[in-house]
Amino acid sequence: MTGYGNAVATYQEMTVHVEIKTLNSKAMDLSLRLPSRYREHEMEARALVTEALVRGKADVVVWLEGNSTDEGVVVNETQMRTYHEQISRIATDLQLPQPADWVPLLLHMPDVVQKNDTATATDDEWKAVRGALQQALQSVTDFRRQEGEALTAMFTEKINNISRLLQSIAPYEASRTEKIRARIEEALANIAATDYDHNRLEQELIYYIEKLDISEEKQRLSNHLQYFLKTMNEPGPHGKKLGFISQEMGREINTTGSKSNQAEMQNIVVQMKDELEQIKEQVLNVL
Repeated sequence: MTGYGNAVATYQEMTVHVEIKTLNSKAMDLSLRLPSRYREHEMEARALVTEALVRGKADVVVWLEGNSTDEGVVVNETQMRTYHEQISRIATDLQLPQPADWVPLLLHMPDVVQKNDTATATDDEWKAVRGALQQALQSVTDFRRQEGEALTAMFTEKINNISRLLQSIAPYEASRTEKIRARIEEALANIAATDYDHNRLEQELIYYIEKLDISEEKQRLSNHLQYFLKTMNEPGPHGKKLGFISQEMGREINTTGSKSNQAEMQNIVVQMKDELEQIKEQVLNVL
């Protein structure tokens, strides 16, 4: 969702500048700053930005350069005279020296210099501003698209890494059944004069091994990996959906880790968690 774009348009003697910056956000968070002459077009501008950017924290600024006969500043002469009279009287009463230069002092007093907010833009002027806004939005979209292509390559690599790590669990999973059986039987053999029901032991072993079975977790994780890639390559914004899928992937990886009773399998689970964490960090950038 991060991006940047700007555009410049000219209208008569004015130059219109548009600058847009976007950051990550769960929803559309728009900050729009327009010159007062375009106030009546604010809703249209907001609609343009929202439609183009969809989601993210967007900071949009439009400002003008050059001459404008309709908009500028005015000096409030009445307010200026009032300040002059009051300051002069106070200085006399307190026996203080009068200011040496009145003009700079008075111009910096509150409400002396005021903006002329009565001007409104013509249709042709707003058309030029709207064109600059659309051009800046297109620039942001292009920026986002380039970032999205890089993220697609990264996600594909990480998903493939997790899939490869998932497959590498199989040899350890197949051998651990015999290791569990051998460990239990060895422990029983070391207990002197112990007699036990071999059939019952076999039943308990089957029950214990079934509790440690990760076949379902592996299958669900594999499905989530495929679904992530499928969703990522579909048109349209899917950032939130990819975030949900990555959460489900994490749940299956965690369950696999809790059922793993071999150091080799647990090491593989740690590697899968590392790959997934990188996905979760970057999926926040997806629209």
